[in-house]
Amino acid sequence: MELYLIRHGIAQEREIGLADEERSLTDKGHNKTRQVAQRLYDLGIRFDVLLTSPLVRSQQTAKILHDCKLSRNISESAHLAPNGSIYDWLDWFKEQQYSQQTQLALVGHQPNLGQWAEILVWGEDRAKLVLKKAGIIGIALPEADSPIGQSQLFWLTAPKFLL
Repeated sequence: MELYLIRHGIAQEREIGLADEERSLTDKGHNKTRQVAQRLYDLGIRFDVLLTSPLVRSQQTAKILHDCKLSRNISESAHLAPNGSIYDWLDWFKEQQYSQQTQLALVGHQPNLGQWAEILVWGEDRAKLVLKKAGIIGIALPEADSPIGQSQLFWLTAPKFLL
């Protein structure tokens, strides 16, 4: 199974009076994310399942991926919010019984996605993988056993390398 971790696009800066949950993509964030999504489409990347954080900027990013025909459906997952736990997500994931051929995309936030990738690949958070806005990490999950420390990193791309 291939798991794609996708960071949301460029969003509004933090400011007083604007809740973090409500920060949306900027015009530049929309445009750059759409360009990345189009490039992924051109490369033949498609997702069977597209899960997004409940925060506005991630939902907007997921909608762009959907509109560019990378996935038919978008579902929200609270596990992908900034305070989400990979262990809670993995418990949920095990119950889903996806086929081994499933292409799964998760749209969320940094540092979470970088930490999740490290835990899946190395079995621990090393605080070394940085996922740029609209960047992608690809991880091959093992067919059996726990994916923690057993997964393989096959893709880590900043958006500038796709544009």
